[in-house]
Amino acid sequence: MALAVVKEQQRRLQKALASKAAPSSEDSFAINELNLDSQVYWWHDKYRPRKPKYVNHVHTGYVWNKYNRTHYDHENPPPKFVQGYKFDIFYPDLVDKTKVPSFILEEDKDSESNNGESETCIIRFHAGPPYQDIAFRIVNKDWEYSHKNGSKCTFDGGILRLYFNLKRCPYRR
Repeated sequence: MALAVVKEQQRRLQKALASKAAPSSEDSFAINELNLDSQVYWWHDKYRPRKPKYVNHVHTGYVWNKYNRTHYDHENPPPKFVQGYKFDIFYPDLVDKTKVPSFILEEDKDSESNNGESETCIIRFHAGPPYQDIAFRIVNKDWEYSHKNGSKCTFDGGILRLYFNLKRCPYRR
C-alpha cells in the first residue's frame, strides 16, 4: 500500500513538472509574480492546492532633492522611482489556523548590476495547506524601520497585510 502511494506521488510530480509554464522574459521594476516549481503536497488528496488571491500596490513618486530642484520642474519632473510596496494576500481557508503565514526575502539570480549586487530580490509568501507559495520580484533596497514611515505586517481575519517603505538615499556630490 505504501508503494502505491509513493508511485502516485511520483506520477503527480512528473505530471506537474511536465505542465510547468515557461517563465516570462519581461523584467521590470514593477511587481512581477514569479512562477514557482510545481510541488506535490501530503495534503494534495484532501485539499486542492491553489494560489491565494492577492492585491498589490507599488508606491512610486518623485524626490525633490537639491539636484532634482535645480535640473527639473513640475512641467518636466524627475524620473519616478519605487518608494514602497503594499501586499494584501487572502488566506480564508487555511487548514491550520494557528499557523501564521510568513514571508522571506531571497536573492534574485537573474538581475545583476555593474557592481555585482542584484537590482531586484524575490519576496516569497508561505502559508501552508491548502495554499501554494507565491513570490514576487521587488526592488532590492533597504527597508525603512522608523515608527512613522516604517513597515507593517499583520495577519487578521485570514488576510496577511505587509506594507513597507524603502529607505531614501540622500543625494551627495
